[in-house]
Formats: sequence, structure tokens, C-alpha cells
Amino acid sequence: MPSIFTKIINGEIPCYKVAETDDYLAFLDINPNSKGHTLCIPKKEVDKIFDLDETTYNGLMSFSRKVAKAIEKVVPCKRIGISVIGLEVPHVHVHLIPLHSMDDARFVSKVSLSGDEFLELAKKISEQV
Repeated sequence: MPSIFTKIINGEIPCYKVAETDDYLAFLDINPNSKGHTLCIPKKEVDKIFDLDETTYNGLMSFSRKVAKAIEKVVPCKRIGISVIGLEVPHVHVHLIPLHSMDDARFVSKVSLSGDEFLELAKKISEQV
């Protein structure tokens, strides 16, 4: 059964797209730790990051770096944190989280954004990628 991320890739579920290539997709997390929290995924559905072939792994990290640099230009923060946990969705995903404090990296507190705020933010980041 396809993961929720594969359904997003296939257009079956909408997302707030930030960047896309033939092999990777970045979109805003709809339950963000902080404003600008973005997920980067390979379009190839693989459960665990270290099960990716080396080319896909390196490509995902390079793609994530480009997206992180774009987020930094749009979202005021001390730095962009990166986290790969992968327990909640069985599809490799890199969390890029604008950090103001260590609490932003803990996945405990969440921020709320309206649909319009998500759309505006996705557009601004997308323009920087």
C-alpha cells in the first residue's frame, strides 16, 4: 500500500509544495514544529534512509541543502535544523526545521498556520530555491 507521501507525489493528496525535481519533492509540514518546517522526500518510496542507494541518498541531502538555504532566506531563525527519524511515515523524509531554540527540534510543541499562511510561505520559499 502506498505511503501518504507517495499519494502526495502522485497528486492524490494536496500539499504546500516548496520545491520539486524529477527525483525529489519538498513540501511544508502541515503539523509544523515552527513556521517553515519542511519535509524533503525522494520520490522513490523507501522506508529507511540508509536503505536508499548511495546516489539517491546523496541527491536527497543535496536537494535538502538547497531547500534549507531557501528557507533561511524567508524565515527568520537562528539556523535550520535537520532531523531524520522516519517512524511516523514509512517513506524516507528529512525534516528541515527553522530553529529559534532547542524546543523547536523536540517534536513536542507545534505551531498553527492558516491555509493562506501555508500558501504564502510555500510560495516565498519556492521562489528562493
